[in-house]
Amino acid sequence: MTSILLTQNSTFIIGPVAKLLGFLMNGIFEVLYKIGIPNVGIAIILFTIIIYLLMMPLTIKQQKFSRLSAKMNPELQAIQKKYANKKDNESMMRMNQETKAVYEKYGTSPTGSCLQLLITLPIMYGLYRVIYNIPAYVTKIKAVYEGLVVKLMASDGGTAYIQEIGADKGFAKSDYTLSNTFIDVLYKFNDSDWNALADKFPSLANDITSTIDQLGQYNNFLGISILNSPSHIISQAIKTGSYALVLGAIAIPVLAAVTQLINIKLMPQPQMEGQENNPMMSSMKMMNYTMPIMSAVFCYTLPVGVGLYWIAGPVVRSVIQVITNKHIEKIDFDEEIKKNIEKAGKKKKKQSFAEKAMAEAAKMNTKSVESSGLSQKEKEEQLRKANEYYKKASANPDSIAAKANMVRKFDEKNKK
Repeated sequence: MTSILLTQNSTFIIGPVAKLLGFLMNGIFEVLYKIGIPNVGIAIILFTIIIYLLMMPLTIKQQKFSRLSAKMNPELQAIQKKYANKKDNESMMRMNQETKAVYEKYGTSPTGSCLQLLITLPIMYGLYRVIYNIPAYVTKIKAVYEGLVVKLMASDGGTAYIQEIGADKGFAKSDYTLSNTFIDVLYKFNDSDWNALADKFPSLANDITSTIDQLGQYNNFLGISILNSPSHIISQAIKTGSYALVLGAIAIPVLAAVTQLINIKLMPQPQMEGQENNPMMSSMKMMNYTMPIMSAVFCYTLPVGVGLYWIAGPVVRSVIQVITNKHIEKIDFDEEIKKNIEKAGKKKKKQSFAEKAMAEAAKMNTKSVESSGLSQKEKEEQLRKANEYYKKASANPDSIAAKANMVRKFDEKNKK
């Protein structure tokens, strides 16, 4: 069956992350299958909970950085005001040094939150890719399609029909190869698409019905198929006059917006000087209200399965945020700052000692060469070789470790 392997995301970084998360998703579904509840909706919720719990240490670290940032912002703003009208190089260097000293004092760096983002963003994108294309990562879901796909591939006009439907669903023309697109396209089918496929290929009606029934066992969540979007469910209800599923369909985007809003309210908001007139703060406030609306719009048009993730995510994040807030409140940040000041002092002391030792070593080495009676060319060559000798053992010659190593090697060389 290698000819109908599904398309997994292959984007740089996101692809490998999605593949790793796919193993987790597949494992969760296998466990649910063995205990008799093989439901993709439940798997998505459990998958989301596990991922956010694993990222909880990053969340706590990010919150600590935010609290420290709030405490040091007045000092940073004072430095900025101090050098506001000074653009010469000397003033800029002083400003950078004073700014660096503040960050060292609080035990942070200007890029303190970047590491969390560099880790979190690929996980979030990878998680979405797994949920958006479940059969590519969950073997039992993929297996449901395989029998039908083999017969559809062998049917006259089967490939052309899948290409046509796929184009309507946004698949690029270059994606159409027999090896990876049939299940990709079929996974995006709603009830109307399946009916149209049965009408187009009546000889495959039994296979199509069997596939739909099996998918229904896996994809039915509280009476709603997670493959259909709320917009499709509502439009079908209007056409058929059956409104049994409308309430559930409306609940998905509404819950997505409400849970997103609750999560935003629980998150600590950054405090900045002159918030009322600060354009950045105004933009953040606007974003806080537009995000829930965007969540509702997306979840109305995307499959219910994606909506479940969109609801489960903020719920889990809200619970984690409450726990994090309680943990952060117990931290004595004044004590943390005191410890950071001590660490910064020790670091400066070590750095100063290493630099002084290196300067002495360089001075002694220069005197040795100068008093050797060699020609100018020979002196320059000897100095070059000595410099290479001291630096070759370190990948980063500017680091403190490298400077200390240079002093050690100088001592070793002069003992010979």
